[in-house]
Amino acid sequence: MTLLLIASLFLPLFPLSVVLNGALTKLRHPAAASALLLVWPQLGVGLLQLAPHAVPPYVVPWALLTSGLYALRLLTVRDMGRWAGFLATSGLALTWALAAAGADLADLHLFAFWFSLPPALMALLVHPLTRRFGAAYAGLQGGGVARLPRLSGALVVTVLAAVATPPFPGFFGLLRVLHALDWAGAAAGLAIWLVWGWAATKLLQGFLFGAGRNAPGADIGRAPTLAFAGMLGAFIAAGLYLTGGGL
Repeated sequence: MTLLLIASLFLPLFPLSVVLNGALTKLRHPAAASALLLVWPQLGVGLLQLAPHAVPPYVVPWALLTSGLYALRLLTVRDMGRWAGFLATSGLALTWALAAAGADLADLHLFAFWFSLPPALMALLVHPLTRRFGAAYAGLQGGGVARLPRLSGALVVTVLAAVATPPFPGFFGLLRVLHALDWAGAAAGLAIWLVWGWAATKLLQGFLFGAGRNAPGADIGRAPTLAFAGMLGAFIAAGLYLTGGGL
């Protein structure tokens, strides 16, 4: 059970989830936060493989509770870096539902990757947002879609990928989780997904629309725009190929 308890630190279950989110708050460099979001859950999946015991049934409602709490937390957070961390926590907690259902190791690694890459990309976008506005807060500066169309486009697509909208791989991974749960758990999972979408709408509305207060400077260049577009396109293609549309 000790290894499973340690794994709950990396596939974050409340209250151990505060460690990941506390570390993300302390990290000042976007690349470091992005790398942490990618590596942290993979360590947890590796510990699940080493654990001599199966995942106890009580962990599934614990994971759903954690995911639900962080989904609701998203509704009150305007800092995009913290938002990405909370969303990653909410999504990665659901890995336990797949593990309890007997998913193989490759599926668990992929599921963790589907729910950590988009938040990691959001962590990278905090850098250009902070350079232009002084902070990456939704609602602090509106009108992004008119003044910074490339940066706004990259943020919108990344957020859509992060909240598991189709055809991004997180959507198919979430379907697999819903299939693995009983009806009550599936209803809770569906409610969590809807809250993700609500939170994404609030976040983007605060940044994309409305009047800006100060001149934001230049938009991001074509090269980073194409890099984000290519990465997200490859993310979709890989997800559809590796999951077959259903993990």
